[in-house]
Amino acid sequence: MVHLRKCRANSGADSYPATYTGEKAEADMQSPRENELEISVCPLRESDLPAADHIFRLAFGTFLGLEDPLKFGADQDYVRTRWLAEPAAAFGVEVGGELVGSNFATNWGTVGFFGPLTIHPDFWDRGIAKHLLEPTMDLLEKFGSKHLGLFTFAHSPKHLGLYQKFGFWARFLTAIMTKQVEQKGCLSKWTTYSSVHAKEREACLRTCRELTDAIYGGLDVTREINAVDAQKLGDTVLLWDDSKLVDLAACHCGAGTEAGTDACYVKFGAARPGPTVTQNFERLLDACEALAITKGMSQMVAGVNMARHEAYRRMIMRGFRTEMQGVAMQKPNEPGYNNPSVCLIDDWR
Repeated sequence: MVHLRKCRANSGADSYPATYTGEKAEADMQSPRENELEISVCPLRESDLPAADHIFRLAFGTFLGLEDPLKFGADQDYVRTRWLAEPAAAFGVEVGGELVGSNFATNWGTVGFFGPLTIHPDFWDRGIAKHLLEPTMDLLEKFGSKHLGLFTFAHSPKHLGLYQKFGFWARFLTAIMTKQVEQKGCLSKWTTYSSVHAKEREACLRTCRELTDAIYGGLDVTREINAVDAQKLGDTVLLWDDSKLVDLAACHCGAGTEAGTDACYVKFGAARPGPTVTQNFERLLDACEALAITKGMSQMVAGVNMARHEAYRRMIMRGFRTEMQGVAMQKPNEPGYNNPSVCLIDDWR
């Protein structure tokens, strides 16, 4: 029996989609092995986070064949940071009242994505992951997301098959790239969001939204800028041409963030489109590296979809090398902002 319900209500989690019921799952999606389980899908609460983090590391470490699966991700944090960014967008799945998996939805305005979606290895191939996906899809629709995406393993037919059932289709590869930080001067003037006066922050965020909207209508990474600032995860780099914002990058730095020890991870970075987009992108890479130096980090980490050919090529020229790669799956099966002229860093993990 599969129970899909609003359960264990907690602060920040009371916006669980009211339209989500069990009828579709029970009628259309249930496998014989699921009938043996009592499955509940719930908002993830703060007290669940240690268990969710344990499952996250165990699942990925097991899939990748690590000798000690729990060492996956080292001191990176994908679970607590994403829950704190938006508790109502985090879901847990229980079997018999015990947490066995979780998923996190991210709202970037008209763009939405989810992950990491992880299930305890003891419950793999039991049809449980799809029960996390349906409320996630409902929530992204509620957010107003028009273009949806995810990052997954390109070599795994099982992962691709699962997400295809929900309308996602594999497109270009996404490279997770790294380079050693170089001690060099940054010729461009850059500032940070943390240095913006409180009274000027809303105006600054409107300017950031104007830049991202110029790249893709309705794209809005206010969530990431606020999360970095509120949780002290790093900082957001801002580059200006006179009074016009031409680049921004929300960066995580160090242990306890998505970067990990000694790393500066560009969670999202974008250059204003137009005739000078490649020059702006070069300036952005300079500024992110300069931020890494100010934070005492020795390594840069950044993801880029290979469909953004100019950005990918420029990063290679700057010394970035691919450490791992996955595939971006998108719904609808359209490029979104993944096209050759867009100079933008992200990876949807």
